[in-house]
Amino acid sequence: MKRREFSVYSVLQLWFLFLIEFQNIDGKQVWPVPYRRVDRRPGTDPYCQALYPFCPTGDPEGCIPHMSDKDVISVFRLQTPVWEFKYGDLLGKFHVMHDAIGFASSETGRNYTMEWYELFQLGNCTFPHERKDIAAPFWCNQGAACFFEEIDDIHWKQNGTLEKVGEMSGEQFNSLAQWVQEDNETGIYYETWTVRSDPGTNSTTWFESYDCSQFVHRTYRKMAELGAKISSKTQTNYTKIYLYSGEPTYLGDEETIFGQSSMKALAVDIRKFYHSFQPHQSVFQFLLSLIEAYKTVVLKETFYLFYNSEYWHLPMKPPYIQITYEEVPLP
Repeated sequence: MKRREFSVYSVLQLWFLFLIEFQNIDGKQVWPVPYRRVDRRPGTDPYCQALYPFCPTGDPEGCIPHMSDKDVISVFRLQTPVWEFKYGDLLGKFHVMHDAIGFASSETGRNYTMEWYELFQLGNCTFPHERKDIAAPFWCNQGAACFFEEIDDIHWKQNGTLEKVGEMSGEQFNSLAQWVQEDNETGIYYETWTVRSDPGTNSTTWFESYDCSQFVHRTYRKMAELGAKISSKTQTNYTKIYLYSGEPTYLGDEETIFGQSSMKALAVDIRKFYHSFQPHQSVFQFLLSLIEAYKTVVLKETFYLFYNSEYWHLPMKPPYIQITYEEVPLP
């Protein structure tokens, strides 16, 4: 009888095939594509620099203070226009809002703000850079939770929302803090776009966003799971940025597309597409880039999405892109 030997490599192959079958039913792609988490947060490349420092007054290690188990912690819903500190209510008129959560301790009288946002600003998370020393587009894309003392009442109230929505015990808060730190260590990539088949209520979602409001939703759900009572007297609306496309096509990861000569034409197309969205352009160059972006997205009905460190082709269709301000009830 011929003996069959199974090497570590062959076992890994079988496991990989099992994962493929698990994630694909009858050979079909599962939608939406699951957001991929990591084991631990990697370091950032020195090339990636933030115009405004991330979480400047928060703890450098991301630590959250421990509360007395018997403390009563008030919970606040916080919302303000994106870049309100620079442009005031301008983006608020288009319902482009940033979301956060506030906490106040009844025992100590101290209050805190917790939010999740980009390490290197929104543009760097949404579009890559061109680097002469690297063939592939270079991404500076990480987001993280920021926890710091004080709630800036004027900042949140002036053009947005500051509303008490519930209470939780100190023991529940400490459990939440542990969950936040674990969530923060494994969910590191900011995803700007929600991609759907059409604006209808029964449309298919191809990709979900992963942004500040999604962090707030996850946190509220965790609070409810821990037993906190959360409710609001006003509508809880949140900004969503949609792309609309037919069924996406998987193209490959960075190494596959930009490391193989057989994929050269696709690599050129992807680089050309993202060239239209480069930062720090002159006004004239920006107008030219805007025209090129319009020609690609609307006239050619093409968008290259980078999700889970992999590239997908989106066959775009009307209305192509839409910013909405939707109600998402508290749990």
